[in-house]
Order: sequence, then structure tokens, then C-alpha cells
Amino acid sequence: MSYTVLIPARLSSSRLPGKPLADIGGLPMVVRVAQRAALAGAARCVVAGDDESIVAACAQHGIEAILTRKDHASGSDRLAEACEQLGLSGDDVVVNVQGDEPLIDPQLIDAVAQLLLARPEASMGTAAHPIETLADYRNPNVVKVVCDASGLASYFSRAPIPFSRDHADEAWWKTVTASNGHAGFTPLRHIGIYSYKAGFLRDFPRLSAAPTEAMEQLEQLRALWHGHRIAVHITPDAPGAGVDTPEDLERVRALFAG
Repeated sequence: MSYTVLIPARLSSSRLPGKPLADIGGLPMVVRVAQRAALAGAARCVVAGDDESIVAACAQHGIEAILTRKDHASGSDRLAEACEQLGLSGDDVVVNVQGDEPLIDPQLIDAVAQLLLARPEASMGTAAHPIETLADYRNPNVVKVVCDASGLASYFSRAPIPFSRDHADEAWWKTVTASNGHAGFTPLRHIGIYSYKAGFLRDFPRLSAAPTEAMEQLEQLRALWHGHRIAVHITPDAPGAGVDTPEDLERVRALFAG
């Protein structure tokens, strides 16, 4: 399956200014991300930056990059412009890899791309992994997803879903038995990687925002609100953590230094 990886990169960040260009082992972070993504099976890997400095840094290290507008409200808007600039056809598959994921697993990228081939009824693909701890289950910064029997997303939330009424104060998925109906079922943490057809991605910014999207601050809820289906790849392992804060950056730098 041929597909294109697009990596949106925005220079401004409230918690980590200049994040795409942050040095990790002698290379800008966005270059590290692109190098990892290039290990997947994509036909092309392109950074969509909002500043000339990002494009220049990528060019210096042999990474294809394009300059997009600074005023995009979301990464999806930036990717929609990138699809236009690259002349992608409506049926071309695009995988959105976040620009702050220098530890992204190339096999995960391939798996999310393949979802659209395996699940033609889905407009989008994404990924999730089982939640291990009660703290993560309750953490509003950990986005949860509930899937239906066929592996399509029913809902995404920052709230602890699904909520076990009778086991609210415990990690119910670790302690319940077959007799109460929860055996073999576990809450899932959403992983922020997406696949789309380029045609859908270009249309997505024109969809009206969903009330659920505004409340949860989760853009993928717009797709569900308008009746689009999202296929979910379940991976057993948590991906390498992204870089959101200076502390995250130091942790990842230590990994590359080791």
C-alpha cells in the first residue's frame, strides 16, 4: 500500500517555544521525527512547517518540507493545505505523524495506514493501547477511546471511559471476573496518530465544529459527530512518549545520549 506521511510542525508552543527545532542529540526534533517516519513503508515523508526556519532545518538534513500558513487553527487544517500543495489525489492515503514524536514506532505508522485498506467504511484510522494504571485512567490528559465490536471508535473522551459503575474506585479491568461481564475488556488510551484519504482531509476543515469537540477539545470528535467512522488499531505496547514540556525534552535527550 502506497501512502504519504505528513508531519505538521508549528514553531510556536506555549510550553516549549521553538519545539520543532529543539536539539536532540545534535539534530532538530522534527528531523528526528522524520527520520523515524522514513523507516516505515511510506512512499514519501514530508514536513509541513509554519516557519521558514523549520523548512531550512529540514532541507539541511535531507528532509522534504513545505511551508504552510501560520494561521491554521489545527494540525488537520495544516495538513489539508499540504495535500493541496503536494497535489495529492482524493484517494491517496495520508498518515499524520505528530512533529513531537521522536520515538514513534515505524511499524505503528504502517499499521495505521493499512487500516484504511482493511476498513473501507472508515474515513479515518488511528491507534490505541491498553491502559495499565488507575492514575492514567483518571487523568484528563490521557485521552480514552471506546470501540465497538468491529473495532470502530464509538467515542473519545478525557473522562474515564468506559465507566464501571460498580467498580469506580479501582482498576476494574484488573480485578473483575467473568461473572460480572468485564473479563477480557480493558480501557484504551488513544494514540495521536491518524490516517486519512487526502480527499477527506481536504474536506474535514469545512465540517462544522461539534459541541463534543468544543467541550472535550478533541478534534476527532468532529468526524464522529458528522457520521464518519474511525477505525482503531490496538497495539499491546505504549508508544514512546511525545515531547510537550522541557522535562519531556530532557528525558528524550537522555535517551539519545545513552
